[in-house]
Order: sequence, then C-alpha cells, then structure tokens
Amino acid sequence: MKSITVQELKSMIDNHVEHILIDVREQSEYDMANINGILIPTSEFANRYSEVPKEGKVIVQCRSGQRSANVIAWLEQNHGYENLYNLQGGIIAWAHEIDPDLTVG
Repeated sequence: MKSITVQELKSMIDNHVEHILIDVREQSEYDMANINGILIPTSEFANRYSEVPKEGKVIVQCRSGQRSANVIAWLEQNHGYENLYNLQGGIIAWAHEIDPDLTVG
C-alpha cells in the first residue's frame, strides 16, 4: 500500500499539486476537525466507493490511518484501484505536526 506523510500532503497543498483528499471518518468526527477532504464515511463506503476517482492522486485519510488503510485495501482488492495513498497517522498526525490548533478529540 502506498502512503504519504502529513508533511508531503502539506507541501502538495501549498504548491497546488493536483490531488483529491477523501476523509473516511464519520460525520461527527469531520464536524469536529477536518482538512477539507471529501467526506465519504467508512459506514457508507460500500454504497459510495464509485465517488472515488480511479485517475489522479487520491489520498485517503481518517483519524489515525487504520480505517483509511482498510478502505484502500478493500478498494484495491475488490475494485482495482491503483492510485490511492494512505495518509500516515491521519488527522492526529496533521494536528501534531502541521496544525496544533486543530482539535481531534
């Protein structure tokens, strides 16, 4: 599984590198803190996975990186995705390393 660090994602955002960020946390988690990803909760993924593009760089994130890794494995194994990157450490790592003012609960 391919992955990306929060520092790499921050650099991509700052340098306007084209990518899509998918957040697989639940709505309440997203409402508490988010980094502007497209919300597709894990609980809805089986019905909404087609919203994830198969082209371009797609970064999948959750709270710590575990749920996003599970979603990526499922998409790769069952739907042939090859363009997915797991955000290492999820939004917790983002809060610790990039934006300490972010409350992740």
